[in-house]
Parts: sequence; structure tokens; C-alpha cells
Amino acid sequence: MQKIRPTVIPEEIICAEIPAPPNGMIVFGASGDLARRKLIPSLFRIFERGLLSESFYLLGCGRKKLSDKDFRQSAIQAIREKSGDTGAKELEPFINRLYYASGDYNDPSFYEHIDSRVAELDQKHETQNRYVFYLAVPPFLYGTIVEQLGPHLHCRRRGDLRQRVRLIVEKPFGRDLQSAVELNTKIQKCFDESQIYRIDHYLGKETVQNILMFRFANAIFEPVWNRNFIDHIQITIAESIGVEHRAGYYDKAGALRDMFQNHMLGMLSLVAMEPPVSFEADSIRDEKVKLLRSIRTFDPDSLSSFMVRGQYGPGTVNGEQVAGYRQEEGVDAELRTETFVAAKVFVDNWRWKGVPFYLRTGKRLACKDTEIAITFKQVPHSMFVSAGLAEMPANVLVLQIQPEEGISLSFQAKRPGSKVCMSTLRMDFSYREVF
Repeated sequence: MQKIRPTVIPEEIICAEIPAPPNGMIVFGASGDLARRKLIPSLFRIFERGLLSESFYLLGCGRKKLSDKDFRQSAIQAIREKSGDTGAKELEPFINRLYYASGDYNDPSFYEHIDSRVAELDQKHETQNRYVFYLAVPPFLYGTIVEQLGPHLHCRRRGDLRQRVRLIVEKPFGRDLQSAVELNTKIQKCFDESQIYRIDHYLGKETVQNILMFRFANAIFEPVWNRNFIDHIQITIAESIGVEHRAGYYDKAGALRDMFQNHMLGMLSLVAMEPPVSFEADSIRDEKVKLLRSIRTFDPDSLSSFMVRGQYGPGTVNGEQVAGYRQEEGVDAELRTETFVAAKVFVDNWRWKGVPFYLRTGKRLACKDTEIAITFKQVPHSMFVSAGLAEMPANVLVLQIQPEEGISLSFQAKRPGSKVCMSTLRMDFSYREVF
């Protein structure tokens, strides 16, 4: 399959990024993997682009005993691992805004200490009593931390605090419906709904967010974005790594809870939902909810016809022997926790009736690849039968999420020569090459 490259005109790039107001961020679990690998390097990139206020600070909170200096050194290492050879001159203005407090999440005195540090830092950095509390901790600690925040950090629903205090909760939000309802109840005793951000960091990826722009900022795709023109849609999240150091969490979650019910259904809703009225959170949420409610319920008696689950076994990766899931450290070999899930899903509404959505995710697969492939219907009749072309390949639009972010569209074209000979060409857009 040959490729042709699109031309991007820089003058047509529209940017509407607005710097954040003065703000303090209090990160619980700041010494953990999520904060180190994802949160701190991402905040540094935002800071570099001038999108954080000069009046900004981050107070990391965790059980691990660290000084401010230790925490800053760890942050420097994490940023350099992610961003490459970043010099001290570029890092210093950001690193000097990082602080740390250690303690036990169940100890009320820990929150009193945090309260005093926040008051001190708010005055030092002039953040005008604006705070974001970020829970980068294991899910079982969410309720504990939120219940302590109320009396100690004065974030109840009164006055203009609703405009100044925010709470960010990472997925998973509960293990099941009952635990999600219980967690909601605890949080809403302290925070108003408008203050709560339940986030899935996966949906923050540039190419995931671009699904909305691709669909609703271009007039040429939406008219064919339905059952009349699309044959099926495949959504794949493949990982080449195993469970690694997350066995304690993963063995209780599995691929269905870890990836399927959040990352995959999140992407499905963006691909299949109706056009929102506006680019406001409530409008997008409403259309996502309508779409999710339209997904056909699985019949337990015929579940094997629509879903398959599995575990990876021992094998070889890059010439090295690797353990199977049940041999991984921290895994209960008696549990049937799935590391692979594939499902055939139908959306029963006017737009998608009868169109299958194939969703698959798993660990220890052949390569790392996340993509959404929209396969259009084949032409109803081939006029090239006499030339030996009775069936024409379908057009496929691929939204590549990672690792090589981009968009490609395949189509048929005549090859040069005196005979009727066709090739499938692919028009590619690469994020890395353009941006």
C-alpha cells in the first residue's frame, strides 16, 4: 500500500489556549507512579507553554517520607526521563514551585499539617485561595481522603469556594455500581457536583480529543458517519508489556475494569455519539450518556458469542523469556483475572442500528498499538469485472491514537500503464511530522 502525504498550511492552525488563573495544586499520592510518570512531566510541559499562572505551586502529599529537596530531585529525574535533556535553567522556575508533605492518610493530624502548608504557600505564591485537590492514589483511599478534606480544608459548598476549589478523581470510580454510589455520596457531602472532575487520563490524549474535532469541525465526514455507509468499526488497545509492577491492582481489576469500561467505552462514545449542541462539558456528557444507554445489553445465555476473555501465558519477547500472567509476582494463580478481552458490541439507535463495533484490548500482544478503524461498505457493483476486479477493497479510515499518532484514509486508484490495474493508496497525516 503506497502513501501520499497531505499538505498542512500553518496559517490555518487555530489556537485558543488560555492560561490558567492563580492556583495551588495539592496532589495526594505524589510519590507514586502515576504522579511521577504522568502528572508532573505533563504539568511541566504546560508550564513551559506559559499556560500555568506565575502564581502557581504544587504541594505533593504521600506516605513516603521525603523533604522538599528530595521531592524536587525526583521530579527533575521524572521530567528528564520524559522530556529528554532538559537543562537546569528551563527546570528551575517550575521546580521551585514544588513542595512535599508526608503522613498517614488515616491520620487527622496529617491534614492539619497540609492545611497549614497550604495557608503558607497560598500567601507566598498569591494563589487567592484557589486549590485543586488531585487524588493520584489507589481507589480504596478515595473515600478516606475526601472525608478528611471536608473538616480540615474548608472545602464545603458555600460562597465562592465552589469557584475556587476543585477535586480531581482518577478512574476507576468505584469497583461496581454500589461502590460508585457510595463514593459519590461521600464526595458530595463535601464538594458540590460542579467542583468534581472524574477523569480518565486516557481520554486526555491529543489524538483521542481530536476525534471530536475530526468529526464535528469537518463537513465531509458526518454525512457518511452512519449505518448507510459504514460496515463496521474496530477499536483496539494493544499493549506489548505484561502486568509488571501493577499486579496488586490488576489482579483485582482485570482488563474489563482496567481498560474496557473506561478507556474503550470512552472512545466508543466519542466515535459514535450524536453531535453535541456546543463544546461545553454538559453538552458532551449528555450525548455520551445517550450513546452508552443505546448499547445493546449482553444476553448472559449467549455471552460467548459476543465476548471472549483470556490470559497471557509464558513466551518470548525480543528474544527474552517472559513469565505468563499466573507466574507474575503478586498474582494469585487461582484467580481467573483476564488480561485480554474482545467483544462485539451493537448500538441500537437510528444512526448505528446493525453496525457491529469490535472492541479488543490486552497485554503481552505482538506490538503496542491503539487505533480506531472505520471500515466503509464496499462499492455495491464493480464495473471492472472484465479486468479481473470483481471485488473492490473497502475504504478504511484509521484514527491512530498511539504510538504513531495520526490519521490515514485508504482508497483505490489506477496505477500507471496501458492496462486497468489498481492499487490501494493511503493518505497519511502524522502528528509528529506536522506538529
